[in-house]
Amino acid sequence: MRSSAWFVANCALILCTLWLIDGANGQRLCSETDYYYEYTECDSTGSRWRVAIPQSPGACTGLPEPVRGTECTFSCKAGEFLEMSAQECTQCAAGSYSLGSGIRFDQWDSMPAGFSSLATSLENSPHGDDKPTCNSSSWVPQGNYLESNRDECTVSLIYAVHLKKKGSVSFEYQYPDNNLLFEFFIQNDQCQEMDQSADRKWLKLTNNGEWATHTVNLKSGTNILYWRTRGVLMGSKGLKPVLLKNVQIEGVAYTSECFPCKPGTFSRVPGSTTCEPCLRDTYAGHGASSCTPCNTTTQYAAQGSAMCKDRPPCSRKDYFQFHTKCDPEGKTQVIYKWIEPKICLEGVTGAESLPPSGEREPCPPCNPGFYNNDTATCSPCPPGTYSDGLKPCTRCPAGTEPSLGYEFKWWNILPPNMKTSCFNVGNNKCDTMNGWEVAGDHIQSGAGSSDNDYLILNIHVPGFKLPTSMSSHSATEFGRIKFEFETVCVADCELYFMMDINRKSTTVVESWEKSKKRQTYTHVMTKNASVSYTWAFQRTNQPSDVRRHVNDVARIYSISVSNAVDGVSSECRACALSTQPSSSACVPCPPGHYIDTRTSQCTECPTNTYLVPHTTPGPDACKPCGPASKSDKGNVTLTYDFGLLGSVGSLMNGPSFTSKGTKYFHHFNISLCGGKGHLAECTDNVTDLSITDSQRENGEGANALKTFICQSTIIPATGRGFHTALASQSINLADTLLGVTVESTLDGIRARPELYPQTSKKVPDVNFYYRSLEATSSCESGRSAVVTLRCNPEKNTKGELSVPSQCPAGTCDGCTFHFLWESSGACPTCTERDYHQIEGACKGAQQDLLYVWTEPKLCIGGVTLPEKETLPCEGMEFWVRLGAGLGTFTAVLLIILICYFWKKSKRLEYKYSRLVMSANKECEMPGADSCAVMEGENEGDMEDEIVYTKPSLLGKLKAIASKGNGEHYEHVQLNSSHSKALVWS
Repeated sequence: MRSSAWFVANCALILCTLWLIDGANGQRLCSETDYYYEYTECDSTGSRWRVAIPQSPGACTGLPEPVRGTECTFSCKAGEFLEMSAQECTQCAAGSYSLGSGIRFDQWDSMPAGFSSLATSLENSPHGDDKPTCNSSSWVPQGNYLESNRDECTVSLIYAVHLKKKGSVSFEYQYPDNNLLFEFFIQNDQCQEMDQSADRKWLKLTNNGEWATHTVNLKSGTNILYWRTRGVLMGSKGLKPVLLKNVQIEGVAYTSECFPCKPGTFSRVPGSTTCEPCLRDTYAGHGASSCTPCNTTTQYAAQGSAMCKDRPPCSRKDYFQFHTKCDPEGKTQVIYKWIEPKICLEGVTGAESLPPSGEREPCPPCNPGFYNNDTATCSPCPPGTYSDGLKPCTRCPAGTEPSLGYEFKWWNILPPNMKTSCFNVGNNKCDTMNGWEVAGDHIQSGAGSSDNDYLILNIHVPGFKLPTSMSSHSATEFGRIKFEFETVCVADCELYFMMDINRKSTTVVESWEKSKKRQTYTHVMTKNASVSYTWAFQRTNQPSDVRRHVNDVARIYSISVSNAVDGVSSECRACALSTQPSSSACVPCPPGHYIDTRTSQCTECPTNTYLVPHTTPGPDACKPCGPASKSDKGNVTLTYDFGLLGSVGSLMNGPSFTSKGTKYFHHFNISLCGGKGHLAECTDNVTDLSITDSQRENGEGANALKTFICQSTIIPATGRGFHTALASQSINLADTLLGVTVESTLDGIRARPELYPQTSKKVPDVNFYYRSLEATSSCESGRSAVVTLRCNPEKNTKGELSVPSQCPAGTCDGCTFHFLWESSGACPTCTERDYHQIEGACKGAQQDLLYVWTEPKLCIGGVTLPEKETLPCEGMEFWVRLGAGLGTFTAVLLIILICYFWKKSKRLEYKYSRLVMSANKECEMPGADSCAVMEGENEGDMEDEIVYTKPSLLGKLKAIASKGNGEHYEHVQLNSSHSKALVWS
């Protein structure tokens, strides 16, 4: 079976035959400059052929015939190359170098052959504009390095290499800005991404001005290398680009030629593996074997220069001032010195001379915590003593303890625990003396070697130690750093304040652009760890190799660090003494106890107050709890009964779009009451992508922020070329709960209910007020937040979070954030006042009593509705029967009474008639003495008249009633015409 190598060789023979035939038509014979040699692919036996490839096909005839090549395992040593004509390894000539089995790219005046930069169009803009917006984004050569794009476009730097054996790729990079994504990955010739762990793919951040090295193993065959960057969000500040240099690839087995030394470097002897930079005031061109001196009288050259430059006239930017150390007489003076290396000329037209030294003057006092014991230097006070810097060290009196820390406000010399340095973007480290310079009452940024240098000032604190009185507390603040500064700039300068915890990774805490007036910044340390605080000042982030803006300066007037474990004491603070007799030892106070300065004893804060840490001892250290809150014995967390809302609520608003069309969201996590295990957490996975799983499990390296309220910026993965959504720019919005109230203001924070839709419900909104301890450049008092809880029975208990429509980012001024949390879980607890009773109809002598909620129901939990009750009842039929019975009884009674009285009346008539009859017989009177008519009487009136009055029914009833008294009588009036009337009783 013929191998592929034999097939290629036969094809080459056929081509040679055709070219010979064409040569008969008058073409010239090929010379060595008309072709070059290449090896065919190795066959299954490990063999290959060397064939000649014409520079211009058809230009000549007579190419050498294919010959058997070296073994596929053949390789040359470093400093050698494979001479293809003889197929032997040959040393590189002076002025060139070789890696043997590798290639190196260290010159970036232009994009090297084989490299390409490809920008990916972003998502469509929100206005429907489909035109790509990233055509101008690319990696840019800057001489000593490549610079990435500075926007949120996705830009890939691509290089394809074919390896004969397993190898590797290594490169140096600067990656200072976590708002820029930077990944490195490899694909094969099928465009399949090779397996690579996350910590190999995602590059780690570097400190400003420092270069890091990254190495990845490569497989044999085709490897397509990708360096890809993309800005997360531009924000208010420009992105810091990624810088790339010194790309070296191993595994190519051989190189057919040596690489010439780049300008500014040389190789003196044959067989070199690298080129050395030229010394200062010398230069070298391309492929030099030695460096040429400059005429130092009128010219100069920095290290590794490709040419000499004319020395300019000296000016203000070529010298600096510093204060001498205190001499034995306690005097110092200002000295002016030329910046080294000196490149300017004195004594020429327009040149400035070095100013004379200043007058000797008294040294500034020692910094607090130090003393001057009749020597030229300030020494730290011994343990247990203190000093304000003006007086000798004094031992703290009984009932007090030293307040440890640092306070630097006089800058005659650099303090022993501070360091200064300078990093040049292109050439690593610059001159140390050009970092920061002491200047009496302040320390300021130095000149540097170029305007884009990073001028570094660093202070290291090995740890923090709480005062004895607070050592038993569960502290949320272990210490704080405070500094006063200003910047004066014409260019786009920037001052960074950074910290590195436990020497893991440096993060930017805050930064300030351009000129800033004199101000104070405070940062609270919330964990006890070793920390390095760093200030970095850069005059411009644009590429520069000269000093144009030396007058742009950053000044720091004072720096203080509290509770530093290795600090000194500038004062004594009160402490609690042991209760044992004659004991003068300080003892820790229980949580929630303050120190009574009169008795030096621990005293518990009153009910519903809490102890404010790091305040002056005394009753004033106990601050009243906010509305609707109470203190606990541990003084650790504040707990409220809003458990139905859940431990943490989340809100994602947006989307929003940048000018380049990048879509992003603001994601908020809110924990109303906090507490252990219930804090809101925001994780920045831009820097977390390079962390291994084991590190993540141990909590190392992850940029996780835990607090009451935090915010992250989320960029979705859709259409971005990345496999996961990106979270970045996590910020702390609230780490202190001030209180809960229905009032619209608390501690200077206003709830602004007018930002939300008004509600007609009678239940008032409940406002949670928070504040952040971290001050920012725009929020001197720190950020604040108001979470308004609104009872909405139409929502579930988890509810729904929203931000004001007028402030879609959650804040209208950048400092106070407003959130509305509508939920049924925000309704008050139900009581007996929230339901009422309904009586059912009486059926079958049974009646139901029902209990229902008063609508609309504006409560949750609490009491439950009573069960339905069933009671006996009398229905309408009963009352009808009862009425009919009573009516019948009444009618019968009336009939009986009528009959009774009728009969009684008959009897009375009978008796009356008998009485009348008997009266006519038994009442004959004797004769009258006189029958004359009395005077005044008429004869006609003498006629007898009998009047009978029949008793009424009422009278009869009265008569019957009177029988009980034993009296029985009737009245009959008899009227007679006689002179005498007779009445019987």
